[in-house]
Amino acid sequence: MVIVIVPYILLIAGFILLIKGAAFLVDGATSIARRLNVSDLVIGLTVVAFGTSCPELFVNVTASMKGNTDIAIGNILGSNIANIFLVLGVASLIYPLKVEKGTVWKEIPLSLLAACVLGVLANDQLIDKSGFSALTMIDGMIFLSFFAIFLYYSFSIAQKTDPVEKLVPATHHRLSVAIFMVVVGLIGLAVGGQWIVSGAVQTALRFGLSESFVGLTIVAIGTSLPELATSSVAAYKRNAEIAVGSVVGSNIYNIFFVLGISSIVKPLPFQAINNTDIGVVILASLLLFICMFTGRRRLLDRWEGLLFLLLYFGYLAFLVVQG
Repeated sequence: MVIVIVPYILLIAGFILLIKGAAFLVDGATSIARRLNVSDLVIGLTVVAFGTSCPELFVNVTASMKGNTDIAIGNILGSNIANIFLVLGVASLIYPLKVEKGTVWKEIPLSLLAACVLGVLANDQLIDKSGFSALTMIDGMIFLSFFAIFLYYSFSIAQKTDPVEKLVPATHHRLSVAIFMVVVGLIGLAVGGQWIVSGAVQTALRFGLSESFVGLTIVAIGTSLPELATSSVAAYKRNAEIAVGSVVGSNIYNIFFVLGISSIVKPLPFQAINNTDIGVVILASLLLFICMFTGRRRLLDRWEGLLFLLLYFGYLAFLVVQG
């Protein structure tokens, strides 16, 4: 009986360690950065942004190093789908989400571009007819190059907008406490990532599921929990204008940064069946862009959020039938 429930304990405990570890890392690193007189702008665009991507990053790097590449790719694709259809769907049901003009015309199209670039780089067999596809170190460098451009864009627009203090916790800890929090956070992320991958692999083996299926569903939803919590609270407090931007930004980070790092650590073989999931990521970004022009402009209404949720549950049903 104990052996049977071990994978689920690993998954749950791993997610808890992952989320808490990211929070500790951001809190401690922000406090250290403030002591070094680093501006809130830089903190928001580096420490906080990195912290929100840590769950996906540590799970992916762990999966890559262990050779569980289907989990690594499935985690990113599933997380990006969940971010739009599930996270924004729930948040917009709580309160309609107002979207900034720059998000509509620059960030959403950039997230769409990220998905399209992934689709091209992951399908080597369509170009050289080799019959084998993988995200290699060269692909990782291409992703990181796009990520550098995105960072440059983020810095340029942040200097023209309001301070990012809403996104940066006003933490002031003693230096020793802050360093301790960073160390604990990193340990939590590393151990949590290990446990999640181990639990996911054991769960897949126990139920005869593919690692890709587990990555696209259980792992992806788990690593999207921070975005779900943040966007839901923002919508409840009617600070909904930051909800869409943070989710779209997370999707860009996931592909350009997390997949970039993961494929540099170890090449990620790509299965042709995952092209369907890339298509869903592209569809999700495209629908989000279209919704900005239906009904009230630059507003994600409740009925659109309900549509997103229905599409997400339909996608999960498709995965169950397929896998």
